[in-house]
Amino acid sequence: MKKRTVLALLLVMALMTACSSGSEYHIKVTKDVYFEAGKTSTIEIKVTEDRKAVEGLTIKALLSMKNMAHGTSEVKFTDKGNGIYSGEADLSMSGKYEAVFIVEKNGKKTEKIIEIEVKKAEGVAKINGEWITKEEINFYKLINQLQLEMNRETARKNYSGEKLKEELAYLDSQKTNIEDQNQLLTQIIRLRSMAVLAEEKGHTTTNEEVEEAIKKVRGQYSQFESASNMIKEYGEEKFWATEREHYKMIVLSQKIQKDLIDKIKKENPSYGEQEIYYQAQKQYEELLISQVNTLKIEIL
Repeated sequence: MKKRTVLALLLVMALMTACSSGSEYHIKVTKDVYFEAGKTSTIEIKVTEDRKAVEGLTIKALLSMKNMAHGTSEVKFTDKGNGIYSGEADLSMSGKYEAVFIVEKNGKKTEKIIEIEVKKAEGVAKINGEWITKEEINFYKLINQLQLEMNRETARKNYSGEKLKEELAYLDSQKTNIEDQNQLLTQIIRLRSMAVLAEEKGHTTTNEEVEEAIKKVRGQYSQFESASNMIKEYGEEKFWATEREHYKMIVLSQKIQKDLIDKIKKENPSYGEQEIYYQAQKQYEELLISQVNTLKIEIL
């Protein structure tokens, strides 16, 4: 009888050792976690031990809402290196969750419990904490569609027969690209990044500069019936209010371009116009990459 009792105690101790909550592992959520209906939520954590990143772990977590009966969501994490692990959670709503992490290495399991706050997503991405909203994505999609329809209208005026068919087929092939959310996000990130850089360099915009730019684009759109109809359908007042905000950033980015052109002209007086603009565009792209790398960009 005593022998059986001793064996039972040894088994309990073995189980406690195999899944202990007293490990030295420290788990920290490294990015805000967001909920958006119909999409999984990315959870990124960093695991350290004695302040050193720990790699090669097998990690899963069980998430349940605090004080609510919405069931449990299991998340499996992938090792991204340098102690960073990422997983996708299928959550029911935003709010506070209790996360039970089960960390395994070399057959030894450790359990850690932390609280995670899941926030409601206000857009599709963030730049330095500022949201890029779905409405903004849809506006950029509309801008691209307007340009596509104007190109179609121009093609119908300038071509006929096989040449017209070829031109329209090419424009149709571009539709998927200009409506792709990743492409639209890239457009927005590029423009916002350079507008931020222009402000960092001390540039500003005036109402007169923005209105002058809007006057030009109004004139362009008014020449095309298809563009005018699309703007009316969207809502003219709403369209031009959003376009003004859009052109504030365009005017700022143009000031960066002008700075580069003036600099290249001054440093290379023998350059022709084509070479000047080529070098300015090249330096603009280099500046853009450098600027993007300084910003905190989160894509949901």
